[in-house]
Amino acid sequence: MRSWWFPRYPPSAGFVRPSVTRTGDGRPCGGVPSASGASATSLSRDGGRHEAVPRCAGAVALRASFDASVTVWSPDPGPTSCEAVKPGIVPHRCSPSQDPAGRGRSGEKFVGHGVPELVLELNGQTWTLDPSRSYTLGRDPQGDVVIEDARVSWRHAVLRWGGNSWLLEDQGSTNGTFAQGHRVQHLDLSAGTVVHLGNAGDGPRLTFGGAASPGGQPQGGEWHQAAARQHAQPQHAPQAQPGWQQQGGQQQGGWAQQPQGGRQQAAWPQQPAAQQPQGGQQPHPPQQHAAQPHVPAQQAPHAPAHDPAAAGQPSAAGVTPAAQRPQSQGLGGDRSPTTFHQLALGRVMRIGRALENELVVSDLQVSRLHAEFLAAPDGRFEIHDLGSHNGTYVNGQQLPKNGRQQIGPNDIVGIGHSTFRLVGDRLEEFVDTGEVSFAARHLTVQVDGGKTILNDVSFGVPEKSVIAVIGPSGSGKSTLLKALTGYRPANQGEVLYDNRNLYTHFAELRHRIGLVPQDDILHTALKVRTALRYAAKLRFPGDVAEAERNARVEEVLAELKLDIHADKRITSLSGGQRKRVSVALELLTKPSLIFLDEPTSGLDPGMDRDVMQLLRGLADDGRTVLVVTHSVAELQLCDKLLVMAPGGGVAYFGPPEEALNFFGYETWADVFSAFENYRDYDWMGRWRGSEHYRLYAADIDAVAPQPVNFQQQQAKLQKPQSWGSQLWTLMRRYGSVIASDRGFIGLMFILPAVLGVVSVVIPSDHGLAFGKPPTFTNRDASTILLILAVGMCFSAAANSVRELIKERVIYERERATGLSRSAYLMSKVIILGLITALQGVIICAIGFIPRDMPEEGLLFSNTPAIEMTLVVIALGLASMMVGLIISSLVKTAEKTMPLLVMFAIVQVVFTGVLFQIHDKPGIEQLAWLMPSRWAVSGMGNTVQLNVLLPWDVQNPDPLWDHELSQWFLNMGVLLTMSVLCGVVVARFLRRHEPEVMRK
Repeated sequence: MRSWWFPRYPPSAGFVRPSVTRTGDGRPCGGVPSASGASATSLSRDGGRHEAVPRCAGAVALRASFDASVTVWSPDPGPTSCEAVKPGIVPHRCSPSQDPAGRGRSGEKFVGHGVPELVLELNGQTWTLDPSRSYTLGRDPQGDVVIEDARVSWRHAVLRWGGNSWLLEDQGSTNGTFAQGHRVQHLDLSAGTVVHLGNAGDGPRLTFGGAASPGGQPQGGEWHQAAARQHAQPQHAPQAQPGWQQQGGQQQGGWAQQPQGGRQQAAWPQQPAAQQPQGGQQPHPPQQHAAQPHVPAQQAPHAPAHDPAAAGQPSAAGVTPAAQRPQSQGLGGDRSPTTFHQLALGRVMRIGRALENELVVSDLQVSRLHAEFLAAPDGRFEIHDLGSHNGTYVNGQQLPKNGRQQIGPNDIVGIGHSTFRLVGDRLEEFVDTGEVSFAARHLTVQVDGGKTILNDVSFGVPEKSVIAVIGPSGSGKSTLLKALTGYRPANQGEVLYDNRNLYTHFAELRHRIGLVPQDDILHTALKVRTALRYAAKLRFPGDVAEAERNARVEEVLAELKLDIHADKRITSLSGGQRKRVSVALELLTKPSLIFLDEPTSGLDPGMDRDVMQLLRGLADDGRTVLVVTHSVAELQLCDKLLVMAPGGGVAYFGPPEEALNFFGYETWADVFSAFENYRDYDWMGRWRGSEHYRLYAADIDAVAPQPVNFQQQQAKLQKPQSWGSQLWTLMRRYGSVIASDRGFIGLMFILPAVLGVVSVVIPSDHGLAFGKPPTFTNRDASTILLILAVGMCFSAAANSVRELIKERVIYERERATGLSRSAYLMSKVIILGLITALQGVIICAIGFIPRDMPEEGLLFSNTPAIEMTLVVIALGLASMMVGLIISSLVKTAEKTMPLLVMFAIVQVVFTGVLFQIHDKPGIEQLAWLMPSRWAVSGMGNTVQLNVLLPWDVQNPDPLWDHELSQWFLNMGVLLTMSVLCGVVVARFLRRHEPEVMRK
């Protein structure tokens, strides 16, 4: 009997999954001795306990646990078949005709028909690869080869037979795949090839070779080779970590010795101590106190002698480094097409969501009949937009509606989440399912005066990962987020989405990016399902049926486990649940990238963990998540960490587990204190002189910074729905929000009623009619008009003064997804205008009914109260628009009330009732800007205010003349004021839109 011994690792050392060995009839092997009674003895960690374990005849036994050792049996040929059962995996079966080692009766080794055999060795374990299938490598427990190392991505690489040779393909891993020190994307494998994952020096080492000779000793036990044919994953093998010393992947003397004289090393490699960069010594960063270890100086990046990559030549391994590989324009370089379609000359291929199209795209962002490709008989190809809702794009530029353009092999056509490229007479389709790259290169932002608030930031974001951005206040985190999402493009540098410039292609790529601000991006007064349905109505094309939209809403609710809260008001949810609702809104359009700004702000530690686990799950499902946060409690759930330094530069980018060691501090509190106390220290220079920089950012920084052309990045935004459809949806939503706010409804009726009652309290013997002859004066009438006018100003402005500021975050996000600015503003004007008109009727009814009224009017002879009410309503509309101006100007809702009070007081002064304004230079002209001046004049036309309040009998106020033309003039000025205020509001709203979209 032969057996091989493996060291027992602690639970943190690697992924270990216990297995059970069963006989052919399904009975567990434990306790059923073989015919020969053979058994093996296990060795405990301390070497003091031995245990005999019986085994089954003809079976390959394996036992692994955290409190016992690992024993591997060599197979005993026998008459019975066996199976190695592993939880969640279909078992592999063997028979006497073929033993688990993969030998035939003659003992020769084989894999397939003429295919050279390849054996993978990792941490002393071996896998024999089957060319009929591919193998995934990474941290994913469901993968074929599980590697528990923090530097290895969830799905790091794939091994497969490529027809001519074995291939190793990097799957967009965070830390990369390295051969002979060079980062590679594709590698042809052969016997003797050595690959490192995650780190070129000390990352997990993969060794590839041929099969062992029949008479030689198997590598790692023949059980591995048997199981590898079905699973390529040994059931017992814990992955060795740097804390357990190994030499070339083989154990030295059975057990590796733990380093002497100190605690056990960390589970990932520590930064080498005190290596000096070339060209001088890097000064040590400041220390908080003497007991703290200082940050080790980092080695400056440098190219080794005769570096093939530096010369742009293939490396010795036969691989061109990733930085030198040619990239296909805007399609991620080495990405393979999702599918392809044959174009017949002289034919038309129509594209859309409807089933009658020749090319059906199952994407709700695509119109039913979206576009068509035309292949002319002479070999020319054209793309023709069919009036699509979200637009058709050629090289990032939108075609006019129903427009057409000739395309060639270098052109990229974008439709929804699909991208098309012409290759000969074949149309290749690339579907954006989340497997895209994202990078920032030399981002620099300067404000007025030349102050730099974001300084030369470069980093690459791997697909399907979570990246956290942390840093002290004032380090540029919010500025970075705006630059990455296109809300405020950098002055210099570029943001690359799948190798496409986000700024110039923003109109096309905006639907593939989700942004969750710190504040809620839904109306919290609505129920969850109702709010999401309104959002889906605004974001999806107008030809998407209501059933399709609702089905997508239900999918997102189920995905985020919000279905049980779907009929609850958002205000009644916890902080973590409300954040889930905001994320659900962004998931409606299936974005590949999701950005979040402080999602855990104000949450307790439990909710903090729930939100971060939610983001981890989103990444595992195929999305890339970047989160700006102040919380450092759950950074271990992230794949990469970006630490911003004071001044807006990068202090660190790499695995979060290595960050504290990089800085040389034990807690993040110490790191942030160092940032605060030593703001002048060159944190960015230290980062660029480090090994981490060489591994994770040097290749991105290699390209020279590019200035941003603001003229080219202006993008006309295609609206997913018509203006009228958006207006109707916005009005319905706004009406639902108001109807759900009982406090606002109560105030809407109480406030004008109270103001109307106040006007009635004023004593007046003649009301609004003429006084006693012969003068007919009635000064009390002017006071009543003053109270009615000022009351209407205050009530109408109070309706609108908070409406824009409280929805600013919602508007900014919806504007980026295609919301019409004018439709949004008009929905506010219509709904608030109706409310204001109702309030005007209430205040006038209460103020006029108990009073004596003029005998006749100008427009309505027998009912002067009607024309006076119309003037009050017009005054309310103008005041409401002034309130919207205030709401669009302020930065916080708290600042609206002082401005509201100031507005009302100014109106009192300039009505012309308290003192004479007519024929007062300066004051009279200033009064022309006040709505109350024209409103009191309009009511004064009806009541003949020049008679009731004669300031100067010889020089009456012409605005008070009892003439219909003057009444129309006063009304016209009030309505013109309202329109002009609307234009001003629209202009101010423009400031809160993504800069690349402003027009």
